[in-house]
Amino acid sequence: MPEATGAEQRTLNVTSAIFDPWDTPDAEQQPAIHYRGTVWSYRRLISEINRAGNALKALGVRREERILLIAYDSPHFVALMYGAMKIGAVPIPVNPYLPLDDYAYFLEDSRAKLLAVEPEIWHDLAPRLAGRAPDVSLVMILPGLSTAQLAPSGHPGPFVFYEDFVPRMAPELEAAATSPDEAAFWLYSSGSTGKPKGAVHCHKDMIFCNDTYGREVLAIARDDVLFSASKLYFAYGLGNGSYFAFANGASVVLMPEKVEPVLVLDTIERTSPTLFFGVPTLYNAMLRVQTREYSFPSLRACVSAGEPLPAEIFLRWQERYGVEIVDGIGSTEVLHIYISNRLGSCRPGASGLVVPGYEVKIVDEGGVPVPQGEIGDLYVKGGSVAAFYWNQTAKTQSAMVGEWYRTGDKYYMDPDGYYCYAGRSDDMMKVGGMWVSPSEVENALLRHDAVAEAAVVAVPDAAGLDKPVAHVILNVGHVPSKELEDSLRSFARDQLAHFKVPRAFYFVDELPKTATGKIQRYKLRTGLAAQR
Repeated sequence: MPEATGAEQRTLNVTSAIFDPWDTPDAEQQPAIHYRGTVWSYRRLISEINRAGNALKALGVRREERILLIAYDSPHFVALMYGAMKIGAVPIPVNPYLPLDDYAYFLEDSRAKLLAVEPEIWHDLAPRLAGRAPDVSLVMILPGLSTAQLAPSGHPGPFVFYEDFVPRMAPELEAAATSPDEAAFWLYSSGSTGKPKGAVHCHKDMIFCNDTYGREVLAIARDDVLFSASKLYFAYGLGNGSYFAFANGASVVLMPEKVEPVLVLDTIERTSPTLFFGVPTLYNAMLRVQTREYSFPSLRACVSAGEPLPAEIFLRWQERYGVEIVDGIGSTEVLHIYISNRLGSCRPGASGLVVPGYEVKIVDEGGVPVPQGEIGDLYVKGGSVAAFYWNQTAKTQSAMVGEWYRTGDKYYMDPDGYYCYAGRSDDMMKVGGMWVSPSEVENALLRHDAVAEAAVVAVPDAAGLDKPVAHVILNVGHVPSKELEDSLRSFARDQLAHFKVPRAFYFVDELPKTATGKIQRYKLRTGLAAQR
């Protein structure tokens, strides 16, 4: 990274920093992406990134303008993500399995100029955007359905197909002279109010995560093959499935399909990755597959994050496949893992030790460090923490206290210096590695005619993994029944992402509340725990 001299500002473009070292004469022979039975070389991928960047410039996208990316994992996702950052634009990847109204919110909140979207999602989304998201003047349809199967649906502005437009662009592109602290990309993170917050990450952040966790903890090398079941739109998956590999000359396996345990097991066996990344819920589901025996001799390590890994799952996985699951904790705001176990010395049930380059502290409500073994609030600082939340000054000031990020997690340090998870500071829950806001689920249930009040909490299942359950007070004229429970579950599925739908419903006469009327969800969690 060039040093600043006088008034000159030092520059760093993350795409150049990651890919320029591999833009060499042997790039054609160096595998970068394994995708649906084909192998993309570094030469092909770098050329595609440059073409994507040139295409965005040709469409009028300028430096600092936002691009919303609703896409399945694919080389085209990678090309647009890194092509956008190379020209100084700001890509915002989001989950392609959300309710359509969520995308309208993302477009309105981010004021994205260009929407890059899967064809079937656009087909359903376009009618929902009438009168909304006025800043979107460009729509790019990703490879999928043919041009004849889609119409512009009356949306204003240019309407282009990736496979028709991008390949015509030049395969060379000069990187924008961005600074290390300039916005590179956003990732949306849920909050206790249920409204996602745009965490703004800078050009330096990916580099910091790779230099610390990617190299110091996992020791990723050029001969590694990484397969992440967690997708690229997810902070955890973005590292696992792209920049950890590309910054070290390694390769990735991209699976565009929705995650299913058997499909993941088959993919590991077929593609022979050396590193596999998942979340505890997936590891548990894979352990329950009984169709046949699998063997993974290529794996040197598995990695878990997104939610705490129960010790039982770690032990069962190691017994069956002979490889450790390296558990850790990260967040959207910190971009990747900052506390982690280490290969060969994993401690079941613990998050691990601090990743070199980060600092953490556990403090009481007054901000004073607590004694070892005592539970407190976890704070972290390091070079990958998001700069701020877009248009959310109060939440930025609350979460990002000077150099420290307030994680919202309760932790304690055991006698050997390992950090152990003890719950959330607020009522948020992690389900399958994804944040769930109880108020969002409660608001959805309240739209049902039968529901007067609702309170949603997380309860561990038989494997120790948190799942949402709902306590419901019914309106007059409605009585508890299996049919009503099925109706509520179906109603919730129509409004919420699948992982947010309550697994069980408890019909109650009253909910515990404070004197000011705030629901005391911790009492509901305690009551359910006592019944187990």
